[in-house]
Amino acid sequence: MFCSWALKFLPAAPAAMVVLVDLLLMLLDLSYSILCAVLQTLLPPRLKSVEGELCLITGAGGALGRLFALEFAKEGAQLVLWDCDTAANEHTARLARDLGVKVHAYTVDLSKREHIYEAADRVRAEVGDVTMVVNNAGVVAGRRLLDCPDELLERTLLVNCHALFWDYCASKFGAVGFHESLALELQAENQGGIKTTLVCPYIVNNGMFAGCEIRKELRSLIPPLEPLYTVQESMKAILGEQQMVCIPRLIYIPFLARVLLPWEANLATYRFMGGDKCMLPFINRTETKVT
Repeated sequence: MFCSWALKFLPAAPAAMVVLVDLLLMLLDLSYSILCAVLQTLLPPRLKSVEGELCLITGAGGALGRLFALEFAKEGAQLVLWDCDTAANEHTARLARDLGVKVHAYTVDLSKREHIYEAADRVRAEVGDVTMVVNNAGVVAGRRLLDCPDELLERTLLVNCHALFWDYCASKFGAVGFHESLALELQAENQGGIKTTLVCPYIVNNGMFAGCEIRKELRSLIPPLEPLYTVQESMKAILGEQQMVCIPRLIYIPFLARVLLPWEANLATYRFMGGDKCMLPFINRTETKVT
């Protein structure tokens, strides 16, 4: 009877050992990843060179897009600039050319996928293969959900989310998951040479969210970010090949809280910060401007 019992469990023993070894290896990888993340937070990363890279920047006619273009130009990258505002885009191009780099400006409406495909084909034919993409373009509706016309809602999603899928990059909340899945897919396909960086900034003082304010007692603790600081911190993350960066670092706390705390606790914190009312002045300003 002992022999039959032993034979019954012998096949299962190696499988259990494999699971145990895999578990230990996973814990080691987990510990190593956490240690690397802590060190990366405490120590400045070594920045890579992008000289000679062909960098495509969307929304290049806006405040942040223009600063990104100038920062990459200072690093010696060639630029491809996309924006729906031709005049603003050309102004950015002139500023970048003054820094001694080659710049190619294209008028592209990111809410129309045909424009994206056509512009991508033109860039390949006229300039070459893009090696870096900064998906900076974005629009904001600035109205309550039920007061926002369908066309504006659709354009917001098309520019902030859908356009990024056609452009192999992502931003905004809905595309954070896309960034994660894309990074995992690249890893699974052994495409380690393709790097992705997710930038999650606080409110940027570039006029896009003018009037948006948290509780007044906390505004000095978390003031709106200056555009140049935002871009420079983003550049450090991109050149340092950091997978994700929150600007400022204090914004990491809400990310952790969303996972670790129950919904009611997050809601209480949100209300305490004034998050439930922060968009009201912005909405009123936008509605006044429209009328």
